[in-house]
Amino acid sequence: MGEGNIKWGISPIGWRNDDIPEIGAENTLQHLLSDIVVAGFQGTEIGGFFPEAKILKKELQLRNLSIAGKWFSSYLIQDGLPVVANGFKRQCESLQELGASVIVVSEQTYSVQALEQNVFDDKPMFTDHEWEIVSTGLNKLGEIAAEHKLHLVYHHHLGTGIQTGAEIDRLMEATDPAYVHLLFDTGHLYVSDGDYLTVLKKHYARIKHVHFKDARRQVVEDCKKKGQSFLKSFLNGMFTVPGDGCIDFKQVYDLLHDYQYQGWIIIEAEQDPAIAHPLEYALIARKYIDDNLVHYR
Repeated sequence: MGEGNIKWGISPIGWRNDDIPEIGAENTLQHLLSDIVVAGFQGTEIGGFFPEAKILKKELQLRNLSIAGKWFSSYLIQDGLPVVANGFKRQCESLQELGASVIVVSEQTYSVQALEQNVFDDKPMFTDHEWEIVSTGLNKLGEIAAEHKLHLVYHHHLGTGIQTGAEIDRLMEATDPAYVHLLFDTGHLYVSDGDYLTVLKKHYARIKHVHFKDARRQVVEDCKKKGQSFLKSFLNGMFTVPGDGCIDFKQVYDLLHDYQYQGWIIIEAEQDPAIAHPLEYALIARKYIDDNLVHYR
C-alpha cells in the first residue's frame, strides 16, 4: 500500500479509545492487529491498552506490521521539565526498541479535551511565560527523542493551548526545527479553523508525521451550536475516516507529494466502535486511498 517514501497506517482509536477506555473494551490487541492486516495497512500507533514492547513485538512480527509512534501527554507548565523528561525518556526507550520513528507530544496542561466542557469555546490560552516554558521544554524533549533516533512531533489538538493555525505558527517560530517537528492533523485543523491547507503550505518543512482524519460538516456544525465537549462530539460522529466526510484529501496528498513528504500517514477517526464498525471503516478508508490517492496521479 505504500507509495515511494510514504507508509500507510491506521490508528487503534477506531477500535478502542484511550479517553473513554470502556468503549471498544471487547476488542483485543490480536483482533485489532489482525483487522489492520485485513484492511491492508502497514502499521499502527500504540494505544494505551497495548502490552510491553517484548510482547507487542511478537504480535507485530507475526503479522508483518510496524509501529509508527505513540502519544505522550506532556505537562511542562504544570509539572516542570525534570518530571516530564523522566517519563518521556522511558517512552522513547520503549519506542526505540520497537523501531518507531516518532513520539507524538501534546501539552496537556489546562486541556479540556477529556472534560465535559465546550471544546469549541472553552479552550485554554497560554500566557507569554507559559509559552516560554512549553517551547524551551519541547526543545529539550526533542533532544532526548533524537538521542533515541526518534522525531518529536507536536500534535496540535482541539481543547488544548496549541490548537489553531496561529498557535501552531507561534510554536514553530519559538522552537528549534532540528528538534521540534510537527504532526499535521487534517481533522483537528478543519474543526478548529475551517482550513487545513494553510498550515500544510506554511510549515511543510517541519512536518514529520501526518494524521488523515475526516469530518462530517453537519455534525461539526451541530456540535458547535450545542457547545458540546470533545468526547460528546466524537461520540456523536464528528469525525470519520477519509472518504466519509467533507475534507478533500486529494489536495492534501498532492501537496505532501510536491513537498516530498517522507514518513507515515495514519488514518485516524475517533468513533464509537459499537456504531462505526472498526474493520468496516478501515476498509472504507483503504478503498478511498486506493481509488483516489495512491493510484490517481
